[in-house]
Amino acid sequence: MEYKDLLAVYTTDHFYHRKYTCPLKNLMLVVTDIDKSVEFSKKVFGFHVIVDFGTNKTLTGGLTLQTVETYKDFIGKSDISFGGNNFEIYFEEDNFDAFADKLKKCDVEYVHPIVEHSWGQRFIRFYDPDKHIIEVGENMKIVCKRFLNSGMTPEQVAERMDVLMKFVNACMR
Repeated sequence: MEYKDLLAVYTTDHFYHRKYTCPLKNLMLVVTDIDKSVEFSKKVFGFHVIVDFGTNKTLTGGLTLQTVETYKDFIGKSDISFGGNNFEIYFEEDNFDAFADKLKKCDVEYVHPIVEHSWGQRFIRFYDPDKHIIEVGENMKIVCKRFLNSGMTPEQVAERMDVLMKFVNACMR
């Protein structure tokens, strides 16, 4: 089962299947050194450049990087700030432990170490080279399977994760 199908079970059909007039296409980060940011994205996530306009680069995964100089021109303002701790990019990882081990070798600045939410999902936050916060969480389907594999009943998992039995049942397929 695809992750989006699991989300459809997890969320209401109305919310998930709503048609938007202007769907999100890409996420763009303004960066001070585009080459350094590309290398960071390659090393940490395995992304690579799929469209290169020099001052704007689109990477696999839907991430776009824009140089700060050109962005200032685009918006007609010169006061661009970084490190505001008020925005993050969120990813989910199936093999969370391997990702956390790989991250240790990437010389990143951590916002905090690995933490576990009350529903059992483990996550970590760190900064990219321009102090944008990146959160990587354990895939929720994997969390569910981890609990099931530990001997918990489906009902116990649903209660522990605060999810519907439909979600747990979908994860068991």
